Amino acid sequence: MSNRRSALGRGLGALISNPGPSTATQHDVSLGSAQTRLASSGVQQLPVDQIDPNPEQPRRHFDTDQLEQLADSILRHGVLQPVVVRRAGSRYELIVGERRWRASRAAGLETIPVVMADATARERLELAIVENVQRHDLNPMELAHAYKALAEGGATHEEIGKRVSMDRSSVSNHLRLLELPRSIQEDVEFARLTMGHAKALLQVTNPERRQRLRDRAVSEGLTVRATESAARQLGSQPQPSQPPPAHAQIDPDRQRLIEDLQRRLQARVQLTGAARGRIEIQYSSSEDLQRITSLLLGVA
Repeated sequence: MSNRRSALGRGLGALISNPGPSTATQHDVSLGSAQTRLASSGVQQLPVDQIDPNPEQPRRHFDTDQLEQLADSILRHGVLQPVVVRRAGSRYELIVGERRWRASRAAGLETIPVVMADATARERLELAIVENVQRHDLNPMELAHAYKALAEGGATHEEIGKRVSMDRSSVSNHLRLLELPRSIQEDVEFARLTMGHAKALLQVTNPERRQRLRDRAVSEGLTVRATESAARQLGSQPQPSQPPPAHAQIDPDRQRLIEDLQRRLQARVQLTGAARGRIEIQYSSSEDLQRITSLLLGVA
């Protein structure tokens, strides 16, 4: 067994049970930079219908045409590389190799070669992420959700990056995609927009402006650079005021107080709350901020 450590620390090899003597015929199970050589005695055949998909699988979409091609190859040559599974009660659960398992089902195979591994839910997720990342099988949104699951398990962005062999900033950028509305996330998921487009759209905080820029990017085929430029321009424009709903009842005394403050400060003022709340004063530049603070502090 190779002494190199994988991005997962323990590595896949540490999770494989009873690989058998090294003198036996061997099979390769590769995952990134780590490679575990498994003796044939460690490979067994399991009924395909006794295996369930990995609930931690980060990949959400499997290309139908690619699965059909793989199924055809399996019919001709068999499953050349075993999948990795764990026991789950009376059944088995995939850790690595869902494409091979799906294609084997499509090909009508009754059994599939497997090796057994002992992995926690977190390790299963990490292994599934690494397998897909190394093969470039995950789109940015699938990666974002996978990283979120690891983060919710207590891992920092830096720790996640080390486990999946990516830098911390890349992990953070993927997680930021989850701040976008679901409709734009789907644009990235189905390749209508790239991750670069999505990062540019994140610069536009106003939902209506962001949606308009998204529509332009898709309909006009804007490049990432053009989308970034448009996003900067939109970000530099003042936010449109939000008038209260027509049915809202405005207290006359409260309205007079707002108007008095706005006249005194020469700035837009908003009051939120009733008995308790906050006062918001808008300013347009550092000089404007200095002017308003001087008025509030009574500085000449």
